Amino acid sequence: MSHLCKTTIRNEETKKNLISRLNRIEGQIGGLKRMVSSDSYCPDIITQTYATSAALESFARELLADHITGCVVCDIERGDKSSANELATLIKRILK
Repeated sequence: MSHLCKTTIRNEETKKNLISRLNRIEGQIGGLKRMVSSDSYCPDIITQTYATSAALESFARELLADHITGCVVCDIERGDKSSANELATLIKRILK
């Protein structure tokens, strides 16, 4: 069976949530740029960097959860295990 979920159609609420998270992260990146430009204290920049990194990781976890509960479950219900295999490969790659 071929894997059909190479493009995901998300509902509007999910899209809005994901975009909102990305907008916050974008704002944090802008804040980091301003901090560097204004010669802010290094520990302050580092603290903001880790907060930004945590926000991006949270975004990735949310997207991964959506993928599992959406694409992977759908494919398994159709009898297609390629999505589960792809997920296992993804998890191995990101948990290095």
